[in-house]
Amino acid sequence: MSEMKLPKWVTNKKCPRKNKYLAGKKVAPNGLTGKESLPDVIDQVFLAYNGARLREGCELLATKMLQPDVTVGLTLAGALTPAGLGRSCVVPLIKAGFVDWIVATGANLYHDMHFAFDCSLHVGTPHVNDADLRSNGVVRIYDVLLDFTDCLMRTDHILAEILKKPEFRKKMGLAEFHNHLGRYVAKIEEENNQKDVSILAAAYRADVPVYTSSPGDSTIGMVIAKLSALGYEFNIDPFLDVNETSSYVLAAKRSGGKHAVLLMGGGSPKNFMLQTEPQLQESFHIEEAGQDYFLQVTDARPDTGGLSGATPSEAVSWGKVDPLALPNTLVCYADTTIVMPLLTHYALARHKPRKLRRLYAKRHETLKMMLDEGVANLTGKKSKGKP
Repeated sequence: MSEMKLPKWVTNKKCPRKNKYLAGKKVAPNGLTGKESLPDVIDQVFLAYNGARLREGCELLATKMLQPDVTVGLTLAGALTPAGLGRSCVVPLIKAGFVDWIVATGANLYHDMHFAFDCSLHVGTPHVNDADLRSNGVVRIYDVLLDFTDCLMRTDHILAEILKKPEFRKKMGLAEFHNHLGRYVAKIEEENNQKDVSILAAAYRADVPVYTSSPGDSTIGMVIAKLSALGYEFNIDPFLDVNETSSYVLAAKRSGGKHAVLLMGGGSPKNFMLQTEPQLQESFHIEEAGQDYFLQVTDARPDTGGLSGATPSEAVSWGKVDPLALPNTLVCYADTTIVMPLLTHYALARHKPRKLRRLYAKRHETLKMMLDEGVANLTGKKSKGKP
């Protein structure tokens, strides 16, 4: 072939940074054979657009966020447990030591119990007559179908019987509440020969503290409200949760380590986890820079102003994310039900299990450490170590 002739304005143009921009891996994947492992497919084929963001997220989790000195907080928003992602993804992550504390919607924790209680959820279709479903006692979560009586009402009944137990009568935060609940859920899970199917049960066994940012906004809250009306006293302190969760972040930093957030969806759980840094900085005047690692999966747009779509760079302005950590932050715009199984499989395949951090057992210690420093900043005096 003859040599390509270029115009002088092209050949004379100075391009000092061209090689830098073109230093990335060449987009030339091999044809798939069907014999590749899933992690290899992600590494070799997910090269552009949100496929690349998913690959980068997998790499960020497996190579940086799961280092031994990094404490990992996980959030769960959206109807993930009814889709089976609690038992397929969250439980394995807990058992591998890849998740150290959790903030979930109450609905995710409520539907999580169906599996331990051996209540069936079924693959269905969204193309149904919902009035007919109602008349036939069937409830729909998009394309997941469940029995109103044998699943919802049965779960409500078992939950109510658990919450009548005397240990729920004392003042407590939600980590302690969910730990007590998780103990009973774990026992029922075992009685039903349902091994490793519940987040609450797995978190209880691994001492992973579990929180919900809106305790009244779920059927768990509804059952508590019903029992309260029947004379059972509850004294749940959600403000204790604000300080406890913040203490996990500070303890990670003060021990010489780092803290990472793994955000599945957005909403209130995302904000509750990210407000830990403003709580340290604004409320207690503790010198801190923000989260060290940030990985979110969301379908929310950033331009509507909602927290669900707020980017890591926006979070920097609030002190939630360390500006120096921005290269270690990533948002994958995709359906969580697609990404989370791939992310979980990749992490388990590429990283060996970590030692359980057991933050639930350490929460009084980390809380006292934070309060001692924070109260001293505000008053010049040591705290009494109480929430």
